[in-house]
Amino acid sequence: MAELSQAHVLIIATDGFEQAELFEPRKALLDAGVKVTLAAPKMDPIQGMEHDQKGQTITPDMTLDTVDTEDYTALLLPGGVANPDALRMDDRAVEIVEEFADDGKLIAAICHAPWLLIEADVVDGRRMTSWPSLRTDLANAGADVVDEEVVRDGPFITSRKPDDIPAFNKAILQALQEDLDDQEADQEDTADA
Repeated sequence: MAELSQAHVLIIATDGFEQAELFEPRKALLDAGVKVTLAAPKMDPIQGMEHDQKGQTITPDMTLDTVDTEDYTALLLPGGVANPDALRMDDRAVEIVEEFADDGKLIAAICHAPWLLIEADVVDGRRMTSWPSLRTDLANAGADVVDEEVVRDGPFITSRKPDDIPAFNKAILQALQEDLDDQEADQEDTADA
């Protein structure tokens, strides 16, 4: 079984992220030994929200324009309303989602974050969930929308809201482990060939 410490997850966010949806998955990943990097449009601290109240801030590790998606195993997209709404207007943020999707890498999006998946045009034919107000947008973009705590369809994991975070975190860690185990098995097969 591969070690989760071999995984490297990129989180992209900006002001207005839902605090629990960034901090709790980030902590679960770090606690499991996963390397985590936070990228934002600028290096200034970004403002979290607890629903409609300002929460904690966090300082990004790097800017979006310095991200090389080849360096990462998976992408995590926290929600909040303002955060994904701003990021879907950021060309580099959308490109990052497209690059992860093109490479078949794991993308986990919660709450309003599927807006970025819609903008990157990667939801057509995929089974997904989101915050209720996005479901029509997802359906219009071709997704098969369901109301479930966590949904995994290939490399995509989606969840609805902060209450779903425990299931969301579990699904991400499980998917990372499966991906790493598959890679390890492929390397062993290549070595044996």
